[in-house]
Amino acid sequence: MRAIVLLCLLHAAFSERRRYSWNGPIQLTTTMSPTPNEDNACLTDQMSCGCCLMQTQMERMEGFFNLGLEEMRNELTRAKKVLDNMRARRSAFSVALSSESAMKCHVPLTVNKNIVYQHVFLNLGGGYDEHTGIFTAPCSGVYSLALTLYGNAVFLGEKLSTCASLRVNTQVVGSILERNGSDREDSATVFVTVKLKAGDQVAVSLLEGCFICDDNNHYNTFTGFYLYSTD
Repeated sequence: MRAIVLLCLLHAAFSERRRYSWNGPIQLTTTMSPTPNEDNACLTDQMSCGCCLMQTQMERMEGFFNLGLEEMRNELTRAKKVLDNMRARRSAFSVALSSESAMKCHVPLTVNKNIVYQHVFLNLGGGYDEHTGIFTAPCSGVYSLALTLYGNAVFLGEKLSTCASLRVNTQVVGSILERNGSDREDSATVFVTVKLKAGDQVAVSLLEGCFICDDNNHYNTFTGFYLYSTD
């Protein structure tokens, strides 16, 4: 850049139509130094021609630089948009039935009833409602769901009946069934991967006549997380 400025200054100094004497510069008339034909500027004034060529090259380089910069900005905007979409789609929850120190059993009496898991380990994206026990899918995609049940007949004085179903809206996608078994306690897990639509509701239904028991050891858990989009 300094070299270009120097060349242009030299050109300005030498191209100015003046001659010098002991008394200072004297302006030449047009008859003394006629203006060369602009078409033949490079033949009569090579310094001017070189300066113009360098200026043209600089303008081209500046254009390429601006073009590359604009493309980089566009790529950055697209990357930020993808990242924002990924963040908006993040969804994961993991909950347990109870945090009470004493073992407590939950009995639905004579009707099926959604289990409300009150202890929340994680609720990323806010899809799980701890007041209803329902997880609502925030976006369409593939999800993994896991359910673990535990029952202890010792606390009820009767045979073990631990059973529940994992439901998407009204459809059963997985079940655990243990009715009138001879043992006094039992634990089982079901794990499924399902395709959900945005707004689909997932819940665990404790079946009629069955019960589950829990304390702060968290024997009963319900977990789900988003894997990838299907849009």
